[in-house]
Amino acid sequence: MSYAYPWVEPPWSDKELPRDQLEDRIQQLIGSLNMCVLSTFGANGPIASPIEYYVDGLDIYILPDPGTPKLRAMQKDPRVSLAVHQPYHGWHTARGVQYFGQAEIIDPHAPGWEHGMKIFRWHEWMSDLGMDASAPFERQVVKIVPDRILYTDTWLWKQGYAAKQRWKREE
Repeated sequence: MSYAYPWVEPPWSDKELPRDQLEDRIQQLIGSLNMCVLSTFGANGPIASPIEYYVDGLDIYILPDPGTPKLRAMQKDPRVSLAVHQPYHGWHTARGVQYFGQAEIIDPHAPGWEHGMKIFRWHEWMSDLGMDASAPFERQVVKIVPDRILYTDTWLWKQGYAAKQRWKREE
């Protein structure tokens, strides 16, 4: 028995969160962190890469290096999965998301590129690398649009909801 967190023990609820609350929780989590593991499928099999990201609603923006296996994989097959999670310190802290979606590779100055670069915060990124940050450099930005999201938050047990919540894009 858990003395500090007795609500982590079964039985667990299977109750779904209302969609607006689920989206709010997902956005709060992904907006409070900025590193994910992006999974693609390359010529030699799966590729899982840690990468910095920034969010716009439920969409995630990344700035992959040109010519990398992950970028080539997304050019060949835009289906991606990514994971974001908080540090784990016991069952009462398990919280994260798994995204399943499509990568939209946006070339410099194409529609959506300026918006993507603003979301990505290129200025801070370039400054951190000691680069001239007076203008964004010309490289592709990737927008990841989720089709499905699996949100896990064991604290939801305490509130009477299932720890695993499923979000699906409305048609």
